[in-house]
Amino acid sequence: MFFDLPLEQLQTYLPPRNEPSDFDSFWQQTLQEARSFPLGAKFEPVDAGLALIEAYDVTFNGYDGQSIKGWFFKPRSASGPLSCIVEFIGYGGGRGLPHEWLLWSTAGCAHLVMDTRGQGSAWRSGDTPDREPAGSSPQYPGFMTRGILDPQTYYYRRVFVDAVRAIEAARSHPVVDPQRIVVTGGSQGGGITLAAAGLVPDLAGAMPDVPFLCAYRSALEITDADPYNEIGHYCKTHRTKIETVFNTLSYFDGLNFAARAQCSALFSAGLMDEICPPRTVFAAYNHYAGPKQIKVYEFNHHEGGQAYHDVEKLKFMKELWK
Repeated sequence: MFFDLPLEQLQTYLPPRNEPSDFDSFWQQTLQEARSFPLGAKFEPVDAGLALIEAYDVTFNGYDGQSIKGWFFKPRSASGPLSCIVEFIGYGGGRGLPHEWLLWSTAGCAHLVMDTRGQGSAWRSGDTPDREPAGSSPQYPGFMTRGILDPQTYYYRRVFVDAVRAIEAARSHPVVDPQRIVVTGGSQGGGITLAAAGLVPDLAGAMPDVPFLCAYRSALEITDADPYNEIGHYCKTHRTKIETVFNTLSYFDGLNFAARAQCSALFSAGLMDEICPPRTVFAAYNHYAGPKQIKVYEFNHHEGGQAYHDVEKLKFMKELWK
């Protein structure tokens, strides 16, 4: 059922952003520390049984120089320079197997898929551990409250750095045109997409699908669905630390990254989405600073447009390169 604001109100929904005064300096310092380590991007060919697609096992150094895995694909007949899609994965999933990622390479693009540290056991396998900082505070099961009492130790600080370094790894491949990088992902991957668009100023485009990690407090007030509810459970137990929690989350809110993003963007939203409520998606969309459009799936939940939205993304890419 419809549980959120009517569409005409969502289209103009622009809640105030809770942005810490040192937001930019926090991320500048974080990325500077990450870049003090060599990128070390390696692309090892793998035989995935795909006659028309070349597949590579990717390793690069992300946050704190820690090893991050991924896949890289390109059309076997292409020598470049190619546009490249850098894709981020939904909550709990990992990079899986090469044949699960054929859309973009069969469309003629290079494609890098970033494994998500510590995830990849809920619905698709992953290969990248999360070496969380020693002495991190207690957490509710899942990833949403890991290190949540301090922006320096919060889990998504590491993930967002990994995402920026994944873009740098894609740009380092000789077949990739570094000026034609587009980031995408659904749910958590959509939230990571927004962070990447806000942190990397010269992307060509961004395609966040039903993005997670936006307007945390608003989400918690209108849904009790996981993963947002992991934060709710934590606050229910740690009653005196609620403001500390939301101060930390303000450094990782998609609204604040959206307000800094300049590349062309294609969003999607499902109006019956109880996991990432429509108002949180539209809040990010309406704050997005660059050229933008959104596709709305009126009777869909968190699955959004699925294959129908893939068609819209292919159209968006075609228009982008004009």
